Amino acid sequence: MDLAAREQLLTRVAAYLDSVGDGEPDDQGEPEAAPDLFTLLAELGALKAEVKVESRQVKGALDQFREAFDLVRQAQVRLEDGQAQRIEAERRAREEAERDLLLELLDLRDRLQAGLDQARRYRPGWLARRGGADAFVGAMAEGVAMNLKRLDDTLARRGVKPLRVLGLRFDPMTMHAAEAGLDPALADGLVLAELRRGFSRGERLLRPAEVVVNRLTWADGHGTRAEGHGQRPARDANPPAGVPDMGHRAD
Repeated sequence: MDLAAREQLLTRVAAYLDSVGDGEPDDQGEPEAAPDLFTLLAELGALKAEVKVESRQVKGALDQFREAFDLVRQAQVRLEDGQAQRIEAERRAREEAERDLLLELLDLRDRLQAGLDQARRYRPGWLARRGGADAFVGAMAEGVAMNLKRLDDTLARRGVKPLRVLGLRFDPMTMHAAEAGLDPALADGLVLAELRRGFSRGERLLRPAEVVVNRLTWADGHGTRAEGHGQRPARDANPPAGVPDMGHRAD
C-alpha cells in the first residue's frame, strides 16, 4: 500500500471515531428504573403461586394417567384370565370327547378279542371238518386278528398303551379286583389273572384292569392256611392292604 492510500484510510478511520464520540444518544427513551424490594417480593410471590397451580395441574394429570393405566391393566388381566380359562375349558372338553371315543374303541377291541379267542378255541367235530367248518373258522379268526392289530396300532398312535398287571402286586389306583384266587406258591396280593385289560394314555389312566388277586386266607385264625391251587379262599376278617374283601366262602 502506498503512502497516499495509507493516509487516506487513516483519515477516514479518524473521522469515523470522531463521529461516534460526538454523536447524540439514540431515541430509545430513558433507561428503566430498577424495581424496589416490595415490587420484587410481590412478583416473586405471584410467580410462586403460579408454579404451585401448575404443579397441582401436573399432579392431577399424572393421577388421572395412573388411574387410566390401572384400568387398562386390570382389563388386560381379566382378558388374559378369561382367555386362559376358555383355552383350558376347550382343552378339557376336547380331552373328554377323545376319552369317550377311546373308551368306545376299547369296548370294540374287547369284542374283537373275545371273538378271536372263541374262534381259536373252536374245535369242529368230524362232520364239521368234512363240511369245511374248520377252514371257515380259521379264515374268520385270521381276519379278526388283522382287524384287532389294526385297531391296536390306531390306539398306539394316540398314546394308548395296555397296563402291565400280571405278577404285580394289586394296585387299587390302576386295577379293579373282580375275583380272588388262591395260589400258595405266590405272595399274597399278587395278580393271578387279567379278566379285562386296562389301558393308560400318557400319565392318565384310561381304563382300570379287572384282575384276579391272590388271597392267602387264614381259615381258622391260628396259622392254618387254605390248601390247593385255584381254590376260592374263605372270607378273611383282615384282607391285605389295598385288596377288597370279595366275600367268597370256603369251598
